[in-house]
Amino acid sequence: MNLDLSKIKKVFFVGIGGIGISAIARMFLQEGKTVLGSDMSEGEVTKELADLGIPIFIGQGFDLIPNDVDLIVYTTAIKHYDPKLVEQISATGIPAKTYPEMLHLVTANKYTIAVCGTHGKTTTTAMIAKILIETKKDPSVIVGSLLKEYKSNLIVGASEYFVVEACEYERSFLNINPKITVITNIEEDHMDYYKDIADIENAFSKFLDQTGEYVVCDPSDKNLAPVLEGKNIQIIDYTKYLDKVPKLLVAGIHNHKNAACALAVAEILKINNTDAQNAVAKFSGTWRRMDLKGTTKNGAIVYDDYAHHPTEIKASLEGYRELYPKGKHKIIVVFQPHLYSRTKALFAEFTTAFNEADEVYFLPIFFAREEFDPTISSEILADAVAQNVPSARAFKDFEEAEKFIQQANLSKGDILVTMGAGRAYEVGDILL
Repeated sequence: MNLDLSKIKKVFFVGIGGIGISAIARMFLQEGKTVLGSDMSEGEVTKELADLGIPIFIGQGFDLIPNDVDLIVYTTAIKHYDPKLVEQISATGIPAKTYPEMLHLVTANKYTIAVCGTHGKTTTTAMIAKILIETKKDPSVIVGSLLKEYKSNLIVGASEYFVVEACEYERSFLNINPKITVITNIEEDHMDYYKDIADIENAFSKFLDQTGEYVVCDPSDKNLAPVLEGKNIQIIDYTKYLDKVPKLLVAGIHNHKNAACALAVAEILKINNTDAQNAVAKFSGTWRRMDLKGTTKNGAIVYDDYAHHPTEIKASLEGYRELYPKGKHKIIVVFQPHLYSRTKALFAEFTTAFNEADEVYFLPIFFAREEFDPTISSEILADAVAQNVPSARAFKDFEEAEKFIQQANLSKGDILVTMGAGRAYEVGDILL
């Protein structure tokens, strides 16, 4: 179904608190459309949208959707939570699109730069955006976090450039046809959807078939070889830009690699190298990525971090250790595992991912779209991690965790990191 967005006046968003879908809501609001939506719970994003004047209904159900809207945009997650709602939306005859389908529409006539990969895509997207903004390229940007300087996941620019974070989950990125694709890395993830690493590689390969001109990646990565095979686009090796990365405000070798990707894109776009380096050197990070939240009354420093895959956890903790050396600082991690399937599939990797921490505490698994699985739990994971970090233990609920952290008497020089894709950040918030 063709959809003329210029004729759309009133839009309802189901799952408006999602970090991606909320960017489309912001975009439509800026265009003068009437925007409203619903979400299962309040959060940082829904509060930001409400502050912009968007009416948001907390809850779920077809009765929340007005019958006078011109378009319904919904998160793909509702087919897991409430498949009947998808059927009800379809039966209305009102035009309806998923978030990935909307991404296709808003980027269709743009010079799109898509950033994908298992890790680092949010930061890399934001770094590319920073370079384009600082060099007056006036891009539009959709990123899977809040850009600190804008307190938004959306920038609407006037130029042809559109920088977008492209997620591989359920092959949603196949809705985009970019000119430049950045692949930060490829590893096993989203194993509740993909069969194996070959299935993941196949999705990325198809994405490159839709890419017009360039792919920025590390061709030496063993998981990239089958993806790059037979592709009729120019391959740009971002590792050749690593020695051009300036001193960064964000720590960790993973951020060094993200910056190299951004500098490679800048060169493709013929941006002066010194200007690009100066821009990326000023990049201060994004929401929930090594995000400094504050200092407690006793002088402990509190961070929040979205890392939820073992590779991300390991990289983030190495970054914290770069800032806070062992012996001088104690790093305490409160982690909420994300999904039963991920915890089981990557169990061995999880057991060593926390080795840079001094203490590790586990919250109950955030199961999101999945059914309860009694064969895996935070207690089982904590027992395994304790072989490497003896302090590791699991809490039965958030209340127990919050009580423990409040009574732990964290002192000056201690670093508390709440970590995970769920609500672990709430435990840190009570101390500030």
